[in-house]
Amino acid sequence: MPLVTRRLRDPDINPCLLKTGPDENEDGCLSRESDASARCMDENNYDGERCSTYFLKYKNCRKFWNSIMIQRRQNGVKPPMPTAAERDEILGAMGKMPY
Repeated sequence: MPLVTRRLRDPDINPCLLKTGPDENEDGCLSRESDASARCMDENNYDGERCSTYFLKYKNCRKFWNSIMIQRRQNGVKPPMPTAAERDEILGAMGKMPY
């Protein structure tokens, strides 16, 4: 699997993945770990209009975590992207999904 693909599938780098289980397929990819927009496109014969809600949610998710990264960089916190455990804490403190 290419490095770029591995980085995008890494839950510590891309916080907008849906993780439902650790099942791996033969490529080493997590078969159930994929964003909902890609799954929607597969199910709807790549008709983008039917998946616009998923695209918007994914875009808002990326926007939210990007703003968190910017704040952490400005405050000198390393690493800029919170780990999966830290993200769970952040979302738990908010009480609801911000996106």
